[in-house]
Amino acid sequence: MAIISRLDRVMADKKVSVNDLAAAIDLAPNNISRIKTGRIKAVRFSTLDGICRVLKCQPGDLMEYVPDDEVEEMFSFCV
Repeated sequence: MAIISRLDRVMADKKVSVNDLAAAIDLAPNNISRIKTGRIKAVRFSTLDGICRVLKCQPGDLMEYVPDDEVEEMFSFCV
């Protein structure tokens, strides 16, 4: 199972920078960057709430579920 972060796309669509989003929800910019790149294992609901409030989006806009077999296909060219 893979959950893919789409935060980068939503931020680009809304023209919001990492620093602006971080300041608006009182989170360190490096933590926003980790969420953007998917290098996290969990997100607090309060963080998710803040991101959705600032970006005026739904949690489903920020994440996408991709089944394991599709993830393997997506990255099979790397081998």
